[in-house]
Amino acid sequence: MSMWPRLVGNKILRKRFGSNNFVADLPIYTETLLEMPSLDHQPSLSETIFNHHKETQNFKVFVNTWNVGGVAPHEDLDMEDWLDTRNNSCDIYVMGFQELVPLRALNVLGPENNKMFKKWNSLIRKALNRKSHSRDKIQNDKLEEVQSLSPIHEGKSNENNIPHEEFLCIMSKQMVGICISVWIRSDLRPYVRHPSVSCVGCGIMGYLGNKGSVSVRFQLHETSFCFVCSHLASGGREGDEKYRNSDVAEILSRTSFPNGGRSLNLPQNILDHDQVILLGDLNYRISLPEETTRLLVERREWNPLLENDQLRMELMNGQILQSWNEGAIKFAPTYKYYPNSDVYYGCVQGKKGKKWRAPAWCDRIIWNGRRLKQHLYARGETKLSDHRPVKAVFSAEVEILRTLKGIQSFFMSERFDRITTHFEISLSDDNFPCPGRASSFQIRG
Repeated sequence: MSMWPRLVGNKILRKRFGSNNFVADLPIYTETLLEMPSLDHQPSLSETIFNHHKETQNFKVFVNTWNVGGVAPHEDLDMEDWLDTRNNSCDIYVMGFQELVPLRALNVLGPENNKMFKKWNSLIRKALNRKSHSRDKIQNDKLEEVQSLSPIHEGKSNENNIPHEEFLCIMSKQMVGICISVWIRSDLRPYVRHPSVSCVGCGIMGYLGNKGSVSVRFQLHETSFCFVCSHLASGGREGDEKYRNSDVAEILSRTSFPNGGRSLNLPQNILDHDQVILLGDLNYRISLPEETTRLLVERREWNPLLENDQLRMELMNGQILQSWNEGAIKFAPTYKYYPNSDVYYGCVQGKKGKKWRAPAWCDRIIWNGRRLKQHLYARGETKLSDHRPVKAVFSAEVEILRTLKGIQSFFMSERFDRITTHFEISLSDDNFPCPGRASSFQIRG
């Protein structure tokens, strides 16, 4: 009898949030633009030209997490200010949300509610493409009509009539109130491969999506990325952190991506990827009496609070997240506020019959990867919900195949378009031989 709730919950989760379905502006092709044959004889001039010499390049990654409490964004909400696109444009933007919809039974068990999802993505698109939008508003209005929110398999979508934009959404996925949306510079899109998503429900019956994670992965050039947007178990009582640790263990063990077969051997588990970032309302609290916590928050004495922060203790001494990293916290706790207020919940006299929740750093961004360096870790001051948003900026070291990078750029260039009208096929035996084939090709300008 104890297994049937999980079986039912898992069936509902899989039916509503199939792990291979996500929304994107354009299809992401699973293979490289040019696959080089493997040559099994002595190196020749042609092999030397096409040798796979790797180099590294740093890309800037913006990561955001925000529990919006099921509140619809205002039409005049300035996402551009939060994303800081005017002064500090990044290459990749990862936007994570929790409680995108109110966590009522209808939203957890009923039909998918993606109205909020569309509103937030629209605001993000406008903020990231402010210059493009002002330059060609008519075309971008058409884009909103072209982009369909019907599920697509492995990133396949209709790319007809898509106008040029500086940033494109390569992956976007919602599970009840947990949502993650990944945006990338349009000139980098051809180098993105093998996108996939995986949803893990840890809520009702241990499997429904009111709590859990939505994870996305993709490969940029030769480096794999995985972003895990999570909403862990709540609760401020002593011992409740064990439920959060259990949720993390479930997410790490149950998240699974397709490996692409033997020829690709892609990473399947979260920690198999080169660069991993976990973001969300992790719900870890401060293990101090409520009165002490409130007093220290009022005095802005962060160090004694952080010494008793449950997530910090888990990162330093725990078992589940011991290999993970977090930047220095120099901002006030992000939870729990009265809506549209700078006042922490429970600090107003005369309000009775409410659960007091001591301030805490519930909203966090942590990472696992040797080639990630954090440059910014801060909170925002938007008063939309009872949480404050948190953002981080990283530089990520990415491996690039130098020759393949040049070949891909060449095949996408105007020069290639010009010369393809008068190229010549050479049948000589010493040019780019392929096993089992008698002919080869050569392009001459």
